[in-house]
Amino acid sequence: MAKDNTITFYDLALATGATISPFVWATKYALKHKGFELDVVPGGFTGILERTGGQTERLPAIVDDGKWVLDSWGIVEYLDQTYPDRPALIPHESVATLTRALDAWFWRAAVGPWMRSYCADYRDQCLECDKDYVTTSREIMLGMKLEDMQAGREERLPKISAELEPLRMALRDSPWLGGAAPNYADYRVLGSVLWLASVARTPPLSAEDPLRDWIERGRDLFDGLGRHPGLNTLYGLEPRDGDPEPFMKVGGAAGGIFKRNTGPASTQAETRKITAKA
Repeated sequence: MAKDNTITFYDLALATGATISPFVWATKYALKHKGFELDVVPGGFTGILERTGGQTERLPAIVDDGKWVLDSWGIVEYLDQTYPDRPALIPHESVATLTRALDAWFWRAAVGPWMRSYCADYRDQCLECDKDYVTTSREIMLGMKLEDMQAGREERLPKISAELEPLRMALRDSPWLGGAAPNYADYRVLGSVLWLASVARTPPLSAEDPLRDWIERGRDLFDGLGRHPGLNTLYGLEPRDGDPEPFMKVGGAAGGIFKRNTGPASTQAETRKITAKA
Protein backbone atom coordinates (compact mmCIF):
# COMPACT_ATOMS: atom_id res chain seq x y z
CA MET A 1 0.00 0.00 0.00
CA ALA A 2 1.11 3.57 -0.67
CA LYS A 3 3.63 4.66 1.95
CA ASP A 4 2.70 7.99 3.56
CA ASN A 5 -0.19 8.19 1.06
CA THR A 6 2.33 8.99 -1.70
CA ILE A 7 2.81 7.35 -5.09
CA THR A 8 5.82 7.96 -7.34
CA PHE A 9 4.68 9.47 -10.63
CA TYR A 10 6.85 9.72 -13.76
CA ASP A 11 6.01 12.92 -15.58
CA LEU A 12 6.50 13.77 -19.25
CA ALA A 13 6.95 17.49 -19.67
CA LEU A 14 7.83 20.31 -22.04
CA ALA A 15 10.48 22.96 -21.48
CA THR A 16 7.79 25.01 -19.71
CA GLY A 17 7.38 22.22 -17.14
CA ALA A 18 3.81 21.55 -18.30
CA THR A 19 2.83 17.92 -18.77
CA ILE A 20 2.70 17.05 -22.48
CA SER A 21 1.03 13.64 -22.76
CA PRO A 22 -2.79 13.20 -22.68
CA PHE A 23 -2.23 9.84 -21.01
CA VAL A 24 0.06 11.27 -18.35
CA TRP A 25 -2.39 14.12 -17.66
CA ALA A 26 -5.26 11.63 -17.24
CA THR A 27 -3.15 9.51 -14.89
CA LYS A 28 -2.24 12.53 -12.79
CA TYR A 29 -5.94 13.28 -12.35
CA ALA A 30 -6.70 9.62 -11.60
CA LEU A 31 -4.17 9.55 -8.76
CA LYS A 32 -5.55 12.75 -7.28
CA HIS A 33 -9.13 11.41 -7.59
CA LYS A 34 -7.99 8.51 -5.40
CA GLY A 35 -6.60 10.96 -2.87
CA PHE A 36 -2.88 10.35 -3.29
CA GLU A 37 0.03 12.73 -3.08
CA LEU A 38 2.50 12.55 -5.96
CA ASP A 39 6.25 12.19 -5.74
CA VAL A 40 6.96 13.51 -9.24
CA VAL A 41 9.97 12.34 -11.21
CA PRO A 42 10.43 15.00 -13.91
CA GLY A 43 11.72 14.53 -17.44
CA GLY A 44 10.98 14.59 -21.13
CA PHE A 45 10.83 12.12 -24.01
CA THR A 46 14.47 11.07 -24.05
CA GLY A 47 16.02 8.99 -21.29
CA ILE A 48 12.77 7.42 -20.03
CA LEU A 49 14.27 3.92 -20.03
CA GLU A 50 17.24 5.12 -17.97
CA ARG A 51 15.06 7.24 -15.69
CA THR A 52 12.84 4.27 -14.87
CA GLY A 53 15.72 1.85 -14.35
CA GLY A 54 14.85 -0.15 -17.46
CA GLN A 55 11.20 -0.66 -16.48
CA THR A 56 9.62 1.14 -19.45
CA GLU A 57 10.35 3.40 -22.42
CA ARG A 58 6.81 4.82 -22.44
CA LEU A 59 4.89 6.85 -19.87
CA PRO A 60 2.77 7.07 -17.75
CA ALA A 61 4.27 4.88 -15.08
CA ILE A 62 3.82 4.86 -11.32
CA VAL A 63 5.50 3.11 -8.40
CA ASP A 64 3.30 2.23 -5.44
CA ASP A 65 5.45 1.19 -2.46
CA GLY A 66 7.91 -0.57 -4.77
CA LYS A 67 5.35 -1.97 -7.25
CA TRP A 68 5.64 -0.70 -10.81
CA VAL A 69 2.40 -0.15 -12.73
CA LEU A 70 2.47 0.83 -16.42
CA ASP A 71 -0.01 2.16 -19.01
CA SER A 72 -2.74 4.71 -18.30
CA TRP A 73 -5.57 2.17 -18.44
CA GLY A 74 -3.55 -0.39 -16.47
CA ILE A 75 -2.96 2.21 -13.77
CA VAL A 76 -6.68 2.99 -13.51
CA GLU A 77 -7.54 -0.70 -13.20
CA TYR A 78 -4.82 -1.13 -10.58
CA LEU A 79 -5.97 1.84 -8.52
CA ASP A 80 -9.60 0.72 -8.43
CA GLN A 81 -8.68 -2.90 -7.65
CA THR A 82 -6.09 -2.04 -5.00
CA TYR A 83 -7.95 0.81 -3.32
CA PRO A 84 -11.67 -0.04 -3.53
CA ASP A 85 -12.36 1.96 -0.37
CA ARG A 86 -11.41 5.19 -2.18
CA PRO A 87 -13.57 6.97 -4.80
CA ALA A 88 -13.93 4.77 -7.87
CA LEU A 89 -12.52 5.92 -11.19
CA ILE A 90 -14.63 3.38 -13.08
CA PRO A 91 -17.70 2.91 -10.86
CA HIS A 92 -19.31 0.30 -13.13
CA GLU A 93 -18.14 -1.90 -16.01
CA SER A 94 -20.44 0.02 -18.34
CA VAL A 95 -18.41 3.16 -17.61
CA ALA A 96 -15.27 1.37 -18.83
CA THR A 97 -16.97 0.41 -22.09
CA LEU A 98 -18.41 3.86 -22.70
CA THR A 99 -15.12 5.56 -21.80
CA ARG A 100 -13.31 3.47 -24.39
CA ALA A 101 -15.87 4.45 -27.01
CA LEU A 102 -15.72 8.12 -26.02
CA ASP A 103 -11.93 8.10 -26.10
CA ALA A 104 -11.81 6.46 -29.54
CA TRP A 105 -14.24 9.03 -30.95
CA PHE A 106 -12.44 11.99 -29.36
CA TRP A 107 -9.05 10.96 -30.73
CA ARG A 108 -10.43 10.58 -34.24
CA ALA A 109 -12.52 13.76 -34.14
CA ALA A 110 -10.18 16.07 -32.26
CA VAL A 111 -6.86 14.88 -30.84
CA GLY A 112 -5.45 13.59 -34.12
CA PRO A 113 -6.54 16.68 -36.10
CA TRP A 114 -5.23 18.95 -33.34
CA MET A 115 -1.90 17.14 -33.37
CA ARG A 116 -1.62 17.74 -37.11
CA SER A 117 -2.49 21.40 -36.50
CA TYR A 118 0.10 21.98 -33.76
CA CYS A 119 2.86 19.47 -34.48
CA ALA A 120 5.58 22.07 -35.12
CA ASP A 121 4.55 24.06 -32.04
CA TYR A 122 4.64 20.76 -30.12
CA ARG A 123 8.25 20.18 -31.17
CA ASP A 124 9.32 23.77 -30.58
CA GLN A 125 8.15 23.73 -26.95
CA CYS A 126 9.88 20.46 -26.05
CA LEU A 127 13.02 20.26 -23.98
CA GLU A 128 16.04 20.96 -26.17
CA CYS A 129 17.30 17.41 -25.71
CA ASP A 130 13.97 16.05 -27.02
CA LYS A 131 13.64 18.06 -30.22
CA ASP A 132 15.53 15.73 -32.54
CA TYR A 133 13.61 12.70 -31.27
CA VAL A 134 10.24 14.47 -31.50
CA THR A 135 10.98 15.78 -35.00
CA THR A 136 12.06 12.40 -36.36
CA SER A 137 9.39 10.30 -34.65
CA ARG A 138 6.48 12.64 -35.42
CA GLU A 139 7.51 13.14 -39.04
CA ILE A 140 7.53 9.35 -39.44
CA MET A 141 4.13 9.12 -37.72
CA LEU A 142 2.60 11.97 -39.75
CA GLY A 143 4.32 11.26 -43.06
CA MET A 144 5.64 14.78 -43.77
CA LYS A 145 7.64 17.67 -42.36
CA LEU A 146 6.06 19.12 -39.22
CA GLU A 147 5.95 22.64 -40.64
CA ASP A 148 4.21 21.39 -43.77
CA MET A 149 1.68 19.40 -41.75
CA GLN A 150 0.91 22.34 -39.45
CA ALA A 151 0.46 24.79 -42.33
CA GLY A 152 -3.13 25.80 -43.05
CA ARG A 153 -4.44 25.10 -39.59
CA GLU A 154 -6.50 28.31 -39.63
CA GLU A 155 -8.84 26.55 -42.04
CA ARG A 156 -8.96 23.34 -40.02
CA LEU A 157 -9.46 24.60 -36.47
CA PRO A 158 -13.11 25.76 -36.81
CA LYS A 159 -13.97 22.41 -38.42
CA ILE A 160 -12.37 20.47 -35.55
CA SER A 161 -14.26 22.57 -33.02
CA ALA A 162 -17.54 21.91 -34.83
CA GLU A 163 -16.93 18.15 -34.56
CA LEU A 164 -17.08 18.37 -30.75
CA GLU A 165 -20.85 18.82 -30.65
CA PRO A 166 -21.51 15.33 -29.18
CA LEU A 167 -19.36 16.28 -26.18
CA ARG A 168 -21.19 19.58 -25.76
CA MET A 169 -24.52 17.76 -25.94
CA ALA A 170 -23.43 15.25 -23.28
CA LEU A 171 -22.52 18.10 -20.93
CA ARG A 172 -25.60 20.21 -21.66
CA ASP A 173 -27.67 18.69 -18.86
CA SER A 174 -24.91 17.22 -16.68
CA PRO A 175 -22.02 18.96 -14.90
CA TRP A 176 -19.64 16.08 -15.61
CA LEU A 177 -19.38 13.12 -17.95
CA GLY A 178 -19.54 11.11 -14.74
CA GLY A 179 -22.85 12.74 -13.82
CA ALA A 180 -22.97 14.63 -10.53
CA ALA A 181 -19.23 14.14 -10.00
CA PRO A 182 -16.28 13.50 -12.34
CA ASN A 183 -14.90 10.05 -13.02
CA TYR A 184 -12.26 8.67 -15.36
CA ALA A 185 -14.31 9.54 -18.46
CA ASP A 186 -13.88 13.22 -17.54
CA TYR A 187 -10.18 12.84 -16.85
CA ARG A 188 -9.56 10.95 -20.07
CA VAL A 189 -11.02 13.69 -22.25
CA LEU A 190 -9.73 16.51 -20.05
CA GLY A 191 -6.23 15.02 -20.30
CA SER A 192 -6.33 15.51 -24.06
CA VAL A 193 -7.65 19.07 -23.68
CA LEU A 194 -4.79 19.91 -21.30
CA TRP A 195 -2.31 18.36 -23.72
CA LEU A 196 -3.78 20.75 -26.29
CA ALA A 197 -3.31 23.68 -23.92
CA SER A 198 0.34 22.70 -23.48
CA VAL A 199 1.10 23.15 -27.20
CA ALA A 200 -1.60 25.38 -28.75
CA ARG A 201 0.03 28.71 -29.49
CA THR A 202 -3.03 29.62 -31.59
CA PRO A 203 -6.37 29.28 -29.71
CA PRO A 204 -8.37 26.23 -30.86
CA LEU A 205 -11.73 27.11 -29.26
CA SER A 206 -14.08 30.07 -29.31
CA ALA A 207 -14.24 32.27 -26.23
CA GLU A 208 -17.97 31.49 -26.06
CA ASP A 209 -17.61 27.71 -26.46
CA PRO A 210 -20.05 25.92 -24.12
CA LEU A 211 -17.23 23.47 -23.27
CA ARG A 212 -15.37 26.26 -21.52
CA ASP A 213 -17.34 25.83 -18.28
CA TRP A 214 -16.55 22.10 -18.03
CA ILE A 215 -12.91 22.61 -18.99
CA GLU A 216 -12.32 25.37 -16.47
CA ARG A 217 -14.05 23.47 -13.66
CA GLY A 218 -11.89 20.49 -14.54
CA ARG A 219 -8.75 22.60 -14.36
CA ASP A 220 -9.78 23.78 -10.90
CA LEU A 221 -10.09 20.26 -9.50
CA PHE A 222 -7.58 19.10 -6.89
CA ASP A 223 -6.33 22.56 -5.95
CA GLY A 224 -5.97 23.72 -9.54
CA LEU A 225 -4.16 20.69 -10.94
CA GLY A 226 -4.82 21.89 -14.50
CA ARG A 227 -3.60 25.44 -13.89
CA HIS A 228 0.09 25.04 -14.74
CA PRO A 229 1.53 28.44 -15.77
CA GLY A 230 3.14 26.88 -18.84
CA LEU A 231 -0.21 26.16 -20.49
CA ASN A 232 -1.41 28.30 -23.39
CA THR A 233 -4.84 29.88 -23.66
CA LEU A 234 -7.45 27.69 -25.29
CA TYR A 235 -9.96 30.43 -26.16
CA GLY A 236 -10.05 33.08 -28.83
CA LEU A 237 -10.67 31.21 -32.09
CA GLU A 238 -12.29 33.58 -34.59
CA PRO A 239 -13.88 31.88 -37.62
CA ARG A 240 -13.31 33.53 -40.97
CA ASP A 241 -15.90 34.11 -43.67
CA GLY A 242 -17.02 30.75 -45.00
CA ASP A 243 -15.84 28.77 -41.97
CA PRO A 244 -18.36 26.57 -40.15
CA GLU A 245 -19.63 27.78 -36.80
CA PRO A 246 -17.22 26.43 -34.17
CA PHE A 247 -20.14 25.26 -32.02
CA MET A 248 -23.92 24.96 -32.30
CA LYS A 249 -25.71 28.03 -31.02
CA VAL A 250 -28.42 27.78 -28.39
CA GLY A 251 -31.71 26.88 -30.02
CA GLY A 252 -30.13 24.83 -32.78
CA ALA A 253 -31.23 21.33 -33.68
CA ALA A 254 -30.85 19.03 -30.69
CA GLY A 255 -30.14 15.49 -31.81
CA GLY A 256 -29.39 12.70 -29.41
CA ILE A 257 -31.15 11.61 -26.25
CA PHE A 258 -33.08 14.63 -25.04
CA LYS A 259 -36.69 14.85 -23.89
CA ARG A 260 -38.30 17.04 -26.55
CA ASN A 261 -41.74 15.55 -27.15
CA THR A 262 -44.18 16.42 -24.39
CA GLY A 263 -47.20 16.56 -26.67
CA PRO A 264 -48.28 18.31 -29.89
CA ALA A 265 -47.58 21.81 -28.58
CA SER A 266 -43.91 20.94 -28.17
CA THR A 267 -43.46 19.69 -31.74
CA GLN A 268 -45.77 21.78 -33.89
CA ALA A 269 -43.20 24.50 -34.63
CA GLU A 270 -40.71 21.94 -35.91
CA THR A 271 -43.44 20.16 -37.89
CA ARG A 272 -44.41 23.42 -39.62
CA LYS A 273 -40.78 24.10 -40.46
CA ILE A 274 -40.01 20.71 -41.99
CA THR A 275 -43.30 20.46 -43.90
CA ALA A 276 -43.39 24.02 -45.26
CA LYS A 277 -43.45 24.26 -49.02
CA ALA A 278 -40.51 25.98 -50.67
